[in-house]
Order: sequence, then C-alpha cells, then structure tokens
Amino acid sequence: MEKTILAILYDKKSLLENKKFLAAAEEIYACDVEKSAERVANLVAEHTKSVEGETILFSSPGRIEVCGNHTDHNNGKVLAAAVSVDLLAAVTPLKERKIVVKSLGYPAVEVDIDDLEPKKDEEGTSFALVRGVCRALKDRGYALGGFYATTVSDVFKGAGMSSSASFEVFVAEVENALYNGGVVSAVEKAIISQYAENVFFGKPSGLMDQSAIAIGGISYIDFLDPAAPEVEKLNWEFNDTAVFVVNCGGDHCELTPQYAAIRAEMEEVASLFGQKKLRFVDAGEFYTSISAIKDKVSGRALLRAMHYFEENDRVEALREAIRDGDEDVAYALIVASGESSYKKLQNCYAEGDHSEPIPLALALCESYDGVRAFRVHGGGFAGTILVFVDNDAKEEFRAYMSGIFGEENVHMLKIRNSGAVMLDLDE
Repeated sequence: MEKTILAILYDKKSLLENKKFLAAAEEIYACDVEKSAERVANLVAEHTKSVEGETILFSSPGRIEVCGNHTDHNNGKVLAAAVSVDLLAAVTPLKERKIVVKSLGYPAVEVDIDDLEPKKDEEGTSFALVRGVCRALKDRGYALGGFYATTVSDVFKGAGMSSSASFEVFVAEVENALYNGGVVSAVEKAIISQYAENVFFGKPSGLMDQSAIAIGGISYIDFLDPAAPEVEKLNWEFNDTAVFVVNCGGDHCELTPQYAAIRAEMEEVASLFGQKKLRFVDAGEFYTSISAIKDKVSGRALLRAMHYFEENDRVEALREAIRDGDEDVAYALIVASGESSYKKLQNCYAEGDHSEPIPLALALCESYDGVRAFRVHGGGFAGTILVFVDNDAKEEFRAYMSGIFGEENVHMLKIRNSGAVMLDLDE
C-alpha cells in the first residue's frame, strides 16, 4: 500500500501539482520544470522496483570555481558556487547496517557500515568514498545508519564539476538528515567528505569542491585553518549574464599526478622559507628572495608560487567587487585569474598533450562579442572552461560553441543557493 501512495506522489502529474516541488525546482534547476518532474518521476520509478519503504529525495549539486584556482590546498582563498547540475537520489532508510547506492547505468555499490577500515583495492572507487565518509562521521561521534539509494547525475564526470565531491557530500547529508537530526554543519560535511577523498579514495584534493557543494550559493572560503575555514555567502546579482560551462574534451580522471605536482611544487617553495604551506610565507619576502632561490627549485615552481600569492589577492578584490555590485571589475578579475592559471599555474593543457582543447576554447571566447569573462575551470589540464555571456548573446554563443565542441558539451547553468539537501515535498 505504501509503495502505491509514493508512486502517486512522485509521478510527473503529481509533482507538477506539488507546490513544494515547483518551488524547489525553480530554485535548484535551470531546465524546464516539466523536465525536472520527469527526471524525478523516472528515478523514483526505478528506485521502487528495488526497495520498499519510504522514499526521500536528495540533491547534491555540482560546483563552479569562480576565482582561487589551486589555492585551497595551500590554505588559500577561493570563491566557488553551487550550480544547477546535480546528483539526484531517491533514498530509503534500511534497518540493515549497510549502504547500497545504485547509480543508474552502473553496478551497485554496497558497503558494510561496521567495516570502516581503508581498503587498498577500493582506492579510486565509490566504495572508498562511502566507507570514508562513514568512518569520518563515526570518528566525530555521529550516528550511522543504513540506506538504499538510487541515483542519477548530470554532474560532468572528469570535467571539473566535482562529481566525486557531489557524491561524497550526498552520502554525508543522507547520514546527517536521516540519523543525526541535521546537526552536522555544512563546513563539517565538507571536511568529512575531503577526508574520504584524501584517505580512502587516494586523491590529494583540497577542500574547495566539498565546501562549495555543501554550503551552496556563492561562497567566499578562506582556508587559513582548514579545520575551521572562514566562510561567507555572497549574493551574485549580475543577472544580465548567463553562466556557461563548456566541456572542451579530454578527461582529468587520469591526471592525478599532474594535479598533485601543483600542490607539491607550491609546498616545495614554502619549505625554502621553513613553512609547510605557502599561506604562511610572507609574499614580500618571497619576491625579494627569488634571485637566491631560483636555482633551488624549478622555474615552474616559482611561477606557481607567484600565481598563488596573486590569486589570493584577486579573491579578496573579487569579493569586494561582488559586495559592491561592481560588475566590470568583477569580470576583469575573473579574466585575470584565468590568465594567471594559463601563464603561471600552467594547468590549461596536460604535459605532452598537443590537442590543447582548453587553449582553443579560451581563444575562441577571447574574440567573441558578448563574452564578459572566461577562464579555465576547475583543476584544469583537460575538461572545461567557464564563461560569462551577456544574456542577449547567450543563445548565439551556445550555438557557436556547440558547433565546435558538440551541443551535449555546452551547458548553460544557474547558481543555486542550496547545497546538498534533502528535498521536503510533503504538503
């Protein structure tokens, strides 16, 4: 009987008559509300084929990085935003002490939540992320419970939208909402998720992705103390532009050593000043010492350190521009951030890759009328660029870039104010 009621509640017609669903879809998604309702209805229909009981919806967004490219892992500053692509999940609590996640189109992931030791053979897998999130929650004294989830995601995998972080924060939020009364803060969920990725999954990521996804909106994040980062939500009121992410080609999933080299080289420079992270090196001392240290590290390491110091200053300047509503200054700073990533951080194409899709896409944006700002997006080396386009040029821009990179790779997004969240649709 319960399944029948839930099937009626979550079918497309019922959703389109549900005021709470309509409000949630308007806030979260950029697409037509009917498409959102159809997506939910299809997901729940698949979910209820596999499990009986209460069905609860969760949404965990992707993210864009607005400024602060590769600074978080050295206790730097970033501006990031949650966006309208997401991992959408239908979840049913289980009495059994296990978590089962069935991502549509992929084999199910099943984890015993009483077996939370890292497993070498699980590195790089969703098993590791689930197990790691649960271990971090348990170590902090939070309760754990079982659940069965069916998920579908339009967060681009391997293209800088942080699909793994979206998944991690989703698991943390389900445990938070179902078994901990919602008391785990957004920042703590981010820290828990980063632990899972670093220790269990085996990727040395910073904390930006998880923070943006857990917090929602546009977030200023200062990682001076990663255990307690300073966070401020900002209002992005420049509504005369559209936000595009263009997937230029390539996949950054196999590029972990090149990402790790950025962090390692920044820390190598910091060590010359007796510090572990660049945040604790005086920028003035660094610049006056370049002649003395240039033969002790690579030129690339010095350039990456220069990017780090300048990027922190740009984040602060962009924060003020957003607060002041100074659109021209804001976009100029985003462009400057991208230029620094290209020239100093050097993460716009992978070593030995002569296809260079990101430089090509950036060059096309540079000469396109109506583009206000553009830059490499996310970790770089492969994947995506971020572009802000005047509203009156957005459809032409979409068609132009679709003709080059494929319609399926040009995505117009919206910034959503909510982070990973349980959707309350009960009326």
